[in-house]
Amino acid sequence: MLPFDPTELARYGGLTLAARTIVEGFLAGIHRSPFKGFSVEFAEHRPYTPGDEIRRIDWRAYGKTDRYFVKEFEDETNLTAYLVVDASGSMRYRGRQERSKFEYAQAVAATLAYLLLAQLESVGLVVHDTRVRHHLPPKASAKHLLGVLRTLEKSTPGGETALAPIWDSLAGRFLPRRGMVMLLSDGFDSAERLGRAVRHLRHRGHDVMLFHILAPEELEFPFTKPTKFRDMERLDRVVPTDTRSLRDDYLRNVETWRNDLRKKMEDVRADYVLLRTDVPIDRALGAFLARRGKQ
Repeated sequence: MLPFDPTELARYGGLTLAARTIVEGFLAGIHRSPFKGFSVEFAEHRPYTPGDEIRRIDWRAYGKTDRYFVKEFEDETNLTAYLVVDASGSMRYRGRQERSKFEYAQAVAATLAYLLLAQLESVGLVVHDTRVRHHLPPKASAKHLLGVLRTLEKSTPGGETALAPIWDSLAGRFLPRRGMVMLLSDGFDSAERLGRAVRHLRHRGHDVMLFHILAPEELEFPFTKPTKFRDMERLDRVVPTDTRSLRDDYLRNVETWRNDLRKKMEDVRADYVLLRTDVPIDRALGAFLARRGKQ
C-alpha cells in the first residue's frame, strides 16, 4: 500500500478512509489488481523460461508448435487511468440518501484513485460541468493521491451541461495518452450522443468505463402525491407535477433510456456499470472490481 502521512490523511478523513477500507478489503480478497493490463497491447512472443508466469503462456502457439512461448505486452506496468467526474447541477440531487450523486461520485473516484495508485499506476483527474473545472495530469505517487483528494473535496456541482460535447472534447487536450477512461456521471443526455462521444474516446485507443450514478428515486419514482420538482441545473425553475398520472410514462421512458445507453456502450465495447446511491460503495464497487479481477 501507499505510504501516507497520517497528519495529511486526517484532513481528508471521510473520503480517504472510505476509499482505503474498500480497497484494502478488496485487494486482500483477490491479491492482484483488477485493472492490470487493461490498456496494454500485444507486442511479440518469446520462448518460455523458468520463472515466467504460467498465465503468460500462449497455449495456441503451444498447440501449433509443441513449444512454450510467452506473450510480451507494451506498457504492461504503466497503465494510465483518467477519472472524469461529472459536476453538473443534476449531480446535486440527493433524494433520501446519505450522499448526493456527486458525493457518491467523489467517493467512488477516491476509491478508484487509491486502488490504482496503490498498484503504482498513473492516475489523472478531470472534473467538469459545461467546461473542465479541474484537471490533474496523470501521475503515480502517494503525494498525487492527496492532490486528487484535495481537488475532489473542493469540487462542487455547477450548472447546466451537455455531456456528449464535453466528453467528445476531452480526447486530445486532456487525455493525451492512451489509457483507461472512467466516466462518473448520471448520464443525463441522449444515449445516441453519448455513444458517439464514447466511440471517439475508443477510437483514440482508450478503454472506457461508464459508472452510471443514479438515485433510487430516479429509477423507481416512488412519489404518490402532487409534487413540485426543482430543476437541479436551473434552481429557479420549479415544475408542479401530478406524479400519479406521470409515473407509468416516466418509468417506461427511464428504462428505455437506460437500456439504450447500456446498449450504446456495448456497441462501442465500453463497460457500463450502474451505481445506485442507496447501495453502499464497498458492495457496489467491490462486486464490480471482483468480477473484473477474475477476467
